[in-house]
Amino acid sequence: MSFRGEQHPGVKTPTADSMGFRLNHTMLRVKDPEKSLAFYTGVFGMRVLRRLDFEELGFSLYFLAKLEEGEPVPEDAQERTVWTFRQTGLLELTHNWGTEAQDEFAYHDGNAEPQGFGHICFSVPDLEAAEAWFDASRVTFVKRSDQGRMKDVVFVKDVDGYWIEVVQADRLGALGS
Repeated sequence: MSFRGEQHPGVKTPTADSMGFRLNHTMLRVKDPEKSLAFYTGVFGMRVLRRLDFEELGFSLYFLAKLEEGEPVPEDAQERTVWTFRQTGLLELTHNWGTEAQDEFAYHDGNAEPQGFGHICFSVPDLEAAEAWFDASRVTFVKRSDQGRMKDVVFVKDVDGYWIEVVQADRLGALGS
């Protein structure tokens, strides 16, 4: 029997109407795309799959992914756009033009009151090595793996203050109840 998901109050059985649906991306608004792109490509090793500019609306979208080495990506821009929207687990950075020049401008990180959005998460093969890399890269920590009640879970901030959870999957088998 194939796994059909855990059952909890409110869970409904998917119907044929949602067959083929997949979560493509999560979007974060960023103040300065140059700084955000440097962070996500330099610290987390993501690659920009596609940039889409909307001149009449004054914003740009940057779609990033953590690709496997040698993973084929279409060269043609239109084909790559279609391919991008068929992927899973992408990060979309949205830049509203002009915010980078506004000194006091900042987006709500979702963790300050009133809370809403919480974080994105990366899984890493070696949590201690990742923490050392974050230190070397001068990344701001919210929580290290040996702090707080949840051990083996790290939280860092990106350049806009958004929280990023970092975990090592094989350490989390006994997590929760």
